[in-house]
Amino acid sequence: MQNVTLVGIDLGKHAFHLHGQDAAGKAVFRRKLSRKQLIEFFATLHPCTIVMEACAGAHCMARKIAELGHEAKLISPQFVRPFVKSNKNDFVDAEAICEAASRPSMRFVTPKTVSQQTLSALHRVRDSLVRDKVCTTNQMHGFLLEFGVTLPVGNAVVRRLPALLAEHSLPPRLVAILERLHAHFKYLSEQIGEIEKELNRQLADDAIAQRLLTIPGVGPITASLLASQLGDGKQYRCGRDFAAAVGLVPRQYSTGGRSNLLGISKRGHKNIRRLLVQCARAFMLHLNRHTGKMADWVRSMLARRHSNVVACALANKFARIAWAIASRDAVFDPCTRSAPR
Repeated sequence: MQNVTLVGIDLGKHAFHLHGQDAAGKAVFRRKLSRKQLIEFFATLHPCTIVMEACAGAHCMARKIAELGHEAKLISPQFVRPFVKSNKNDFVDAEAICEAASRPSMRFVTPKTVSQQTLSALHRVRDSLVRDKVCTTNQMHGFLLEFGVTLPVGNAVVRRLPALLAEHSLPPRLVAILERLHAHFKYLSEQIGEIEKELNRQLADDAIAQRLLTIPGVGPITASLLASQLGDGKQYRCGRDFAAAVGLVPRQYSTGGRSNLLGISKRGHKNIRRLLVQCARAFMLHLNRHTGKMADWVRSMLARRHSNVVACALANKFARIAWAIASRDAVFDPCTRSAPR
């Protein structure tokens, strides 16, 4: 198999399906291997290009394959799907991965490092705990409302729920349920606090994240998530490419020579997009405290456009600034031009 130049892998939990082809695109072999056999196979294969879909386990496998001297590449599954021929099976998927990787204009996903994956896992656990906390709070509000007790919005009232229960005559069993929910609420709050402390510790050791904190409106959560997903930014040609990957650029539907731009595409990582929009709203909320070209630009935009449109446009600008900071080893300067490439 010395003429093999490209190998596509259809990843699985226990079984992996391989399709190898030569420089001319002719199929050379098809194999089904276990996880252990896969590593042994690539350890004896001469260096070539190995391509996989970017999914769970792909980043870890890409790092292991790269350590064996091969070039590991990841492709977004949505770019592989058009190359699947007629009936679908695992070998056909592996062949489609090779076909997609052979396209000269294909875009690839940069494999994440161990630290980036760990930081990403922390963020996902925190998001899950926050959702559970909101659900628990809503349940307490809902149960109390059914018995004629209304509480103001916010967590401050929920934290002193036991004292409020003593002021109302409620069924003992309902009180027991609410106390159990309140204990669960306190547990979730403690877990979220511990994860945020861990994120701050990792943030202190990350030079890129520290520079991202210089962006106005960006806090530790957004900076650490950007650092875990963006890395050094070398995988993007310019800041606009990163903003497009996050889904903060207009979706285009043009035909017949007529350009038609719609709302933002909302592609890519939705948590980064959500946090960047929240950072933009925080910046706009305290706009009177900010000076510089960006603040002047936001003021001029608010004079003629809706605040929601301005928030998305400012989030786009924050994404481009974040790419410039990560790729150029720079910090944010409010006196520079407001739209870095």
